[in-house]
Amino acid sequence: MSLTAEQDAAAISLVRGMSMDGPLAANSGHQGTGMALAPLAHTLYSRVMKHDPADPHWTDRDRFVLSGGHVSILQYSMLFLSGYGLELEDLKQFRQWDSLTPGHPEVGHTAGVEVTTGPLGQGFANAVGMAIAEANLRARFGADAVNHHTFVVAGDGCLMEGVSHEAASWAGHLGLGHLVCIFDDNKITIDGPTDLTVNEDTAARFRSYGWDVQEVGDISNDVDALEAVLNAAKDTAQPTLIMLRTHIGYPSPDHVDTNHAHGNPFTAEDVTRTKAVMGIPDEPFWAPPELVGAYRSHVGERGATSNTAWQAAAKAATESPEWRAAWTQGGLNGWNTDLPVYEQGDSVATRKAIQKALDATFALLPGLISGSADLKGSNGVALGGSTPFANGNEAGRYLHFGVREHAMGAAAVGMSAHGGVLPVTATFFVFADYMRPPIRLAALTGAKVCFVFTHDSVGVGEDGPTHQPVEQLASLRAIPGLHVIRPADANETIQAWADAVLHDGPTVIVLSRQNITVTTDGEAVCTGAAVVYPADTPHVVLAATGSEVALCTQAAQQLAATGIAAQVVSMPSWDRFDEQSDDFKAGVFPTGVPVLSVEAGVTFGWAKYADASIGIDRFGASAPGGLVLDKLGINIDNVVAQATALAN
Repeated sequence: MSLTAEQDAAAISLVRGMSMDGPLAANSGHQGTGMALAPLAHTLYSRVMKHDPADPHWTDRDRFVLSGGHVSILQYSMLFLSGYGLELEDLKQFRQWDSLTPGHPEVGHTAGVEVTTGPLGQGFANAVGMAIAEANLRARFGADAVNHHTFVVAGDGCLMEGVSHEAASWAGHLGLGHLVCIFDDNKITIDGPTDLTVNEDTAARFRSYGWDVQEVGDISNDVDALEAVLNAAKDTAQPTLIMLRTHIGYPSPDHVDTNHAHGNPFTAEDVTRTKAVMGIPDEPFWAPPELVGAYRSHVGERGATSNTAWQAAAKAATESPEWRAAWTQGGLNGWNTDLPVYEQGDSVATRKAIQKALDATFALLPGLISGSADLKGSNGVALGGSTPFANGNEAGRYLHFGVREHAMGAAAVGMSAHGGVLPVTATFFVFADYMRPPIRLAALTGAKVCFVFTHDSVGVGEDGPTHQPVEQLASLRAIPGLHVIRPADANETIQAWADAVLHDGPTVIVLSRQNITVTTDGEAVCTGAAVVYPADTPHVVLAATGSEVALCTQAAQQLAATGIAAQVVSMPSWDRFDEQSDDFKAGVFPTGVPVLSVEAGVTFGWAKYADASIGIDRFGASAPGGLVLDKLGINIDNVVAQATALAN
């Protein structure tokens, strides 16, 4: 069944009403943009997008990203109308504890939400990642199995954020024709008119990136015109920016085109006056059952028809083991049975070992797609069995991200949220600071992304303190839900990669620039910590991560010559260790035995495990890496001296 013109108009009024009623009931929220974009959202959900409310995770659905997540009431209204499981009671609980309608959309919490948005610009860059995943899977599995679009709605705030520049430039370079961004050009910010802070030519900016830009003017209330523009955007070979002039707060008789309509909930009188203009009853959460029923039937029938046709056309691809492995972000049988093993005493930089791990598993991980921020020769995540992803070679599985760390992280989160790919990113560890927002969102949402960071400490050497990370490891360990691994050597690095593939969520792997002597069998990764140099009756425990494990092993040998028995513990992952039983922990850190931690970074956090710490609670210096480590106390003599003092 199709909706009549009267039902179109009533649905738009319903969404505008909800956009006012939700924030009014919560005394918190953003009604103005939801009111202005109600016709656009209605057009997308009822006419343009390919989606099936009965199957929210249908792999070939169009993706919808509300980059300005503060306008969540708009998306919730459409999910309610379309039949995704939200009901009136859920809308009435907008922004309340444990509701399905939180203040910003949360993936995995509310059916129909694709990514968690809120930090402006992140959703836009997530959408770029989604479009990359779609293009790659379409090229590899065929258009019968994968052929959909990503629609992202972004406002002026999203496009001001620096990450949007990085992501838009990259999307244009890659020619992501299945990406459509609608720019909500309402010319209003929280503080006032946008000309307080920006006067750039947005159309020229995006054209310079290689986007198809459509300046459609003020058609924000014309659903037929919106439908035509959106459908035309689906047929371009370039990503499309639709510049849509809107009027925040429309059709309020008092607050249209004012910053008051942005984030201050309308008063009850404001809502009453606006509903009078719209010609709908002055009652909260007005939703005529016959309208809602007709809308859900219409959207449901459209979705079921598309989904059924897809299932028949895609059957051969979707029944393949490669498809199933890709969409579970896992591997084919035996993917981890032939991993490289290094001999004790080998000297290998862990950034080199990660390359061996990726190459050994590439053929059996159909979803694996990796890339580096213009550091292919340094980071060790190149895929020897693949070619680069590029405009015209979308089947390639190595991504040249360029010097775009922020967009790299956010795009990877979008790739993971899209599904079908297992993204790996890489750059120098000090630049984790550029990527903190997407890493945080990956942890918040459980996105399965492997963030590889190399050049992990002051061992970087001559580049000096600007490139020598000391506080980054502690800062990432502080993020809830983030799995952080700093392997001791090549064997632990191999196991770290296997662990990242098995882990249901984001993983950070922190690797060395310099060669490290192999001293472990890699097993410490599975439990977060393990004894790698035992002592029958230890006087002191030396706990370390990364290159410092080998250092502690050497120190333990010197201590033994003085009659002090030192047990060395490799502790590559605090979060994994904290999951273990008390009995296991006691085996690693025997009760009553003092613990000295040794790590070439800030000592913050080690007090949880250690009685004393050797670390670097200052910035580094420019000099050869080994000399910097020595000058800052990361040396055998210092470990021996402090361990001796602690044991006596």
